[in-house]
Amino acid sequence: MASSTPLRIKRTVTAATAKQQMLRQLVCSDAPEQALRYRGFHTIAGVDEVGRGALFGPVVAAAVILPEKMRGLASSGLKDSKQLLLKDRERLDRRIRKVALAVSIAEIDAETIDRVNIYQATRMAMLAAVQGLSILPDHLLIDAMRIDHPCAQTRLIYGDSLSLSIAAASVIAKVYRDARMRELDEVHPGYGLASHKGYGTPAHRKALVELGPSALHRRTFAPVKAVDPNAAIEDLVSGDLFDLDFNEEANWVSD
Repeated sequence: MASSTPLRIKRTVTAATAKQQMLRQLVCSDAPEQALRYRGFHTIAGVDEVGRGALFGPVVAAAVILPEKMRGLASSGLKDSKQLLLKDRERLDRRIRKVALAVSIAEIDAETIDRVNIYQATRMAMLAAVQGLSILPDHLLIDAMRIDHPCAQTRLIYGDSLSLSIAAASVIAKVYRDARMRELDEVHPGYGLASHKGYGTPAHRKALVELGPSALHRRTFAPVKAVDPNAAIEDLVSGDLFDLDFNEEANWVSD
């Protein structure tokens, strides 16, 4: 007789999927900002970046100072820009710009990224964004990083999923960079930049093989370097083939 016990299928979940599931459970609120205000800080800037893992174009950072009364942002669906639909990001971008006390955006180009590595370029972009604010902050809430700025700082892991100020910076930076990629798609056609925004999708990698890298590709990133006809010569000149001063961090592609 066949068993009536239902068959249980074990499903495996990838690390990336598990992380996304975890992030969706986090609550984005003004709790981090309220905790800082309790400690005496008043002008709090949220800081975040986008484009860190892209193969093409600049890394972009934004700094946003929201008012203490956030006028419904907590209930507007504001959260990490990567978890939002395009229409929601653009709606929130308009709303953030309308209510924010100050907004600043900065970008660091691909040439500088190749020269100093993506980690340092990200810190540079964040610093420039903070320095560009029209109001001087007394505390920085930064997504997972610290920067060379004298202002008091809080490095908040998964900050764009926990803090409204950081999430606002994430949205502002994402909408700005996506628009830049659509513009650059017309200047550098064939790579599909308007679609994948410079990230290493299969279509982008295929185009890299067929067309080679453009002037705005990050040549120290492994997928670009692998198809760059000048890479071997540049490696020889710089000493990379002999393990001299080779920056491994520049080869990591993550966001």
